[in-house]
Parts: sequence; structure tokens; C-alpha cells
Amino acid sequence: MISDGYYNSKKSDDLYEDLCGQQSSPESLTMSRIRCWLRGIDFRVIFFLLIIFPAGILTIYCHGQKITYFLRPLWECPPKPFIPITHYYNQNVSMETLCKLHGWGIREFPRRVYDAVLFSNEVDMLMIRWKELYPYITRFVLLESNSTFTGLPKPLNFAANRDKFKFLEPRLTYGEIGGRFRRGENPFVEEAYQRLALDQLLRVAGIDDDDLLIMSDVDEIPSAHTIDLLRWCDDIPPVLHLQLKNYLYSFEFEHYQLSWRASVHRYQKGKTKYAHYRQTDYLLSDSGWHCSFCFRYISDFIFKMKAYSHNDRVRFSHFLNPKRIQDIICKGADLYDMLPEEYTFKDIIGKMGPIPHSFSAIHLPSFLLENADNYRYLLPGNCLRERN
Repeated sequence: MISDGYYNSKKSDDLYEDLCGQQSSPESLTMSRIRCWLRGIDFRVIFFLLIIFPAGILTIYCHGQKITYFLRPLWECPPKPFIPITHYYNQNVSMETLCKLHGWGIREFPRRVYDAVLFSNEVDMLMIRWKELYPYITRFVLLESNSTFTGLPKPLNFAANRDKFKFLEPRLTYGEIGGRFRRGENPFVEEAYQRLALDQLLRVAGIDDDDLLIMSDVDEIPSAHTIDLLRWCDDIPPVLHLQLKNYLYSFEFEHYQLSWRASVHRYQKGKTKYAHYRQTDYLLSDSGWHCSFCFRYISDFIFKMKAYSHNDRVRFSHFLNPKRIQDIICKGADLYDMLPEEYTFKDIIGKMGPIPHSFSAIHLPSFLLENADNYRYLLPGNCLRERN
């Protein structure tokens, strides 16, 4: 009520004191203050703090990499496109005609060719590679280390299986290098260290100016006719990337991603360095096969997942579970539960999910087909892997 010009709010003051305990005993005062504090809290805030916020943190922890890859178009532009070179080939067409179709001349005699690889544990793929290229390689150069790129110790697998490759022993230059075993270091540092050592081994093998040098991983296999073409044709580019059909787990799952890291160089002393990154804009189309994670044994999958330069993709221990790996191989899904590495939302969404099965075994390496019983696991319809 209003009296003598003053506002009297005694009733409301009593209510406040009763609710918030301003004039109560110490015990009741504490309880009243708690009740008063709770009355002032927005329960939507409590809901957010106790449920939504922890759920968001858990989602980011479990799927942060997926979120990053999905948002890639926002923070990264696509790389500069390659300049494709049409690849002409038919076994019944002369080499002179094939060189002419590419806009190149024909040589009086072919160049020498060196095939140089770093080796880890891909014995079967190495055999298929070397059998495919054998007729056209002057010198096979192989370097292996007792360390993975991630600093883990590993056996010298080629040395243990060297008897299988007696057919090319006279043309083989083999080297071993001790690892630095620096755990926790960026794996690409160790990889660069080993590739530098491969440069030195090439000089030991006798490579010279204008010899052809194939730079590619063991599972990046140029086709024989591609190398024969490049050794016979004159005026080819000094550096040429090879577009390879990209397969995952076997030749049943042809991957959508472009495989371009394999390259062929006209060697120049003091200038040519062994590398596995983009070195030119020129890309020779349909030049062979890239079969990634194409292993006979589940244990080899686990070893590579822990050993190679992208081991940070193993975010959880269950990724290495053998049963999970086997299921993923048969589905054509991603071992790391990753989204496609694309640069537009359209491409990311369009290429999500497992790779479609293919039942074509046309134009595969001849040695693979001639020895299909031994390499059945690489052919369509044979996804089950052995456990050693």
C-alpha cells in the first residue's frame, strides 16, 4: 500500500525472507539459499551441460576426423589438375606407330630402365610387379630397412624371401639400411631418410644420364607395355606421372580415387631425386595398376596400419581387430572409417560408402592370371584372407 508518499512492501519482504531464509536459523538459511538458487537456474542450461555438451564432446572425439573431412571444401581448394596424355596401345601395332601417335619419335635402341623401390613386407605384390616388368628392366634396385616409417622394428622380409627371386638375381642391386628408431617423430621424416638412401643405392647400381627411372611404391605397378613404350620413344617428357587403375584389398574393388604418385624420370645426375610426391603436371593415362592393402594375411593388414606414414588414422584399438578387418575387406569399406578425400560436398556425398564390387578381371598383370591358383585372394570373389 502507499502511505505518506512511501511504498510499503512489507508483505513481499516477508515472502522473500520466507523463501530465501534471510531471517531464519543457520540450517534453514542454508537450505533456503539452495532452494532460492535452484529457482533461479534455467533447467535448459542444466540439460545442455549434463547431456548435450558431453554428447557433443564424445561425438567430436569419435567422429572428429569425419567432420574435418566433410568440411574439407571449406578450408582446402582442390589441387591443380593434371595435363592428361592420351595413352595409345595395341599389341598388334608397331612401336614406331605408337610413338608417333603420342607425338614422339622412335629411337634406334631403347633406353636402359631402372626400377627402384623401398620394401616393407609386400612379397606377393613385389613378385607380380617384377614378373610384369622383367623383360624391360635393366636393373632392379631394392632397399629395405629394419625399421618402419613409424619407428617400429621389423624383420628384413626381402632378405628372408630372396630365394623366391632368383630369376632376376643377376640384375638385382639390394641394400639394407638401419632405422633410426625415433618413436614419436613424424613418420614422413623417416620415409624421406630412406628415400635419400635409395638415391645413393641407385648410384651404386650404375644409373646414368637419360636412363629411365621408375619411382613408385611396390604396389604401384606400371604395365609392361607402358615401360616398353617409354624406353623406345624419343622426346618423351623428362618427368611423367603414371595414372594407375586404383584398387583396394584386391582387384575386385576398383577405387574412385586417382592414383598418380608413380612416375618415370629421364635421369639427370645431381638433379633427379627419388620422391613420391607431385613433380610434374603431365599424366600418362591408363598406365598400370595400384593395389593398396592387397595382402594375403590379416596380420599384414595390421602391420601396415601400424607401420606406414598414416598410422595416425588408427584412432581406436578396435580398428586392428582381425574380425573387423576381415568384414571390411569383404565389404570394400574403409579400414579407418574415413570419409572420401574429396574437395566438393557433391563428391564427398556421392562417394560415401563401400566401393562397389567388380567382377571384371580383364587386363590384369599376366603373371597374376597365369598363377591364379596361388594368388586367388587377389581376384574377384575371393575376399576371405588367411591367418598365419
